[in-house]
Amino acid sequence: MLADLLLKINEKLMKILNTIFVFLIGCIITGPELSSQWANFRVFPSGINQIEPTISRHQSNQQILFVSSYTINLSSRSEGTYFSTNGGLTWTGNDVCSGTPVQNHGGDPGTIIDKNGVFILTHLGNIQTGMFANYTTNYGVNWSSNVSIQQNVDVDKGSPGTDDAPASPYYGRSYLAWTYFVAPFRIVLSYTTNSGAAWSSIINVNNGFGSNRSYGPAICVNPAGTVFTTWASSVPNSPYTEDYIGISRSTNGGVNWTINENAIDINGIRTTQLAPWTIRANSFPVIDIDKTGGSRNGWIYIATTSKNLAPAGNDPDIVMFRSTDDGNSWSSGVRVNQDPINNGRNQFFPSIKVDENGGLNIVYYDNRGSSDSADVYLSRSTDGGSSWSDHRVTTQRFKPRSVAGAGGGNMGDNLGLTSGNGKLHPVWMSNQPNDVFQIWSAIIDYTTIGITQTGTEVPKSYSLEQNYPNPFNPATTIKFSIIKAGNASMHIYDMTGKIVTELFEQNVQPGSYSVQWDASNYPSGVYFYTLKTGGFTESKKMILVK
Repeated sequence: MLADLLLKINEKLMKILNTIFVFLIGCIITGPELSSQWANFRVFPSGINQIEPTISRHQSNQQILFVSSYTINLSSRSEGTYFSTNGGLTWTGNDVCSGTPVQNHGGDPGTIIDKNGVFILTHLGNIQTGMFANYTTNYGVNWSSNVSIQQNVDVDKGSPGTDDAPASPYYGRSYLAWTYFVAPFRIVLSYTTNSGAAWSSIINVNNGFGSNRSYGPAICVNPAGTVFTTWASSVPNSPYTEDYIGISRSTNGGVNWTINENAIDINGIRTTQLAPWTIRANSFPVIDIDKTGGSRNGWIYIATTSKNLAPAGNDPDIVMFRSTDDGNSWSSGVRVNQDPINNGRNQFFPSIKVDENGGLNIVYYDNRGSSDSADVYLSRSTDGGSSWSDHRVTTQRFKPRSVAGAGGGNMGDNLGLTSGNGKLHPVWMSNQPNDVFQIWSAIIDYTTIGITQTGTEVPKSYSLEQNYPNPFNPATTIKFSIIKAGNASMHIYDMTGKIVTELFEQNVQPGSYSVQWDASNYPSGVYFYTLKTGGFTESKKMILVK
């Protein structure tokens, strides 16, 4: 009997020691930082500052890309124009647009490739205030003279878009929206039906909400040709904090608009002193629409930066809103970035793109990895924005700062993102390694995003390995093998059987793979991960200990 009692005591003691061991291991394991798996490169290396990149993709030949930047060389301003015909592998171009008069190029570039394959560049004037455009049919060898859209008035932040929906009655019409920088600071628009050679008279997109100011428009067209323009409605006093997102809709090619001045409630980050860099920042919205013809065809997505208003924390977070009914109603916000909330880190200047497979992709600046330096991160959702995974795009951090000649505190207000041929093409500005801002990019294969192929030899059987490390805190790696090409998915479940996140769902080729789960934003506990592909399904248990 004494022996049995000692055995039971020993078993309980071993369980206690094992629990302590698991806890200590979990506290020791910090997990790897999310790292970039994509090579970074400069689009057009030069010795002058290139900021505020924007990018467009050819509608029929997805290998053709058009990038522009706001270029500053001492007191001279222009727009850089850069072209690739092989999916971003190589680039040609110039840091100065040659459209005459050359002196009247003032930055804030916008890019369009219309249905005819004409490249249209929109920009501010310099020696003459206003909004102007140029066009080229030979990759910038020759540019048209400046085409006046609105002149001799103060304007700001033009945003172009083109009707790329063959079913639309306005197919091929291209649009430009901007802020008419005179009270009541409303959004106005013009369109072209002849590839930028001439533009319509100015059309009011909104009227203004009370005494608020309308800033930072973005524009997109749905599969039926309905045009949507969104903007930030800002309070009328400095620092002009963004209070609402407004949205207007036109079903007749931009001529008339149905206006909702306060469609979405936000609390913006407008400032000239974004800590710790003292740079100018804002919460201008970005927009894109699903045109894949799939189950989410026509869904509209808007992203912005917000803080101190749920689901954002007390620091700048990227927040997404969606409409599934043609903009008549909007979802509550979804926090896009998956780092711990209220951690004192900044996410700002988003750019958004729905890829050809219906994946929702948002890139933005992010200093989660360093208090004084920034990366570019990609957040991706394959379920219409309900869940997200984060991926570091940059391989080298940079320290944001203002750019001489660009205006007080201005580093540039935006990034760019497009997709094609199964690839994402983000463009961003970084002053590494020589403290000169240049436009950088990466070619991201979104068909394998979130997973890394570790071997191309066809395995003998399907397999799902135990995650490592386990227990873990906060990140762990899961390896698996696929023997037949097809759709594969992996979901994480909690103890109740509820899906807490989707690590990936995509078509994969036979081979060996690994995927990382960073659980920084999840509580300690037991979780299960399940691989599904073809006729194979398997689950395993893992333990998160914080």
